[in-house]
Amino acid sequence: MINIYGIKNCDSVKKALSFFKTHNLEYTLQDFKTDNVGCEKVSYWLSHVDMKTLFNSRSTTYRTLNLKEINPDDSEKKEWLCRENLLLKRPIIEFENKVLVGYNEKEYKKELL
Repeated sequence: MINIYGIKNCDSVKKALSFFKTHNLEYTLQDFKTDNVGCEKVSYWLSHVDMKTLFNSRSTTYRTLNLKEINPDDSEKKEWLCRENLLLKRPIIEFENKVLVGYNEKEYKKELL
């Protein structure tokens, strides 16, 4: 089973969901706004992708929390990701012990089809 993590109204998540529907791929969606993921899941993702890939420094939440001024290191960023899931880049696709972050149709076709 393919697990998708994100926010239903996020444009990138919408594109990913459309890709999955177009290619008849079964998935489950976990919405960060209604169902947070914990540090264990964040740690799992970080074992597959680097912090730069996972941490969304362009998000509204990043700006609202003034994280640019705080300039957290990777350890502090991980703590922020555990507390504030909206700092995670979206969507996060988890399948067959692999993790894809963001919407990239070319990568999806290569890895999922």
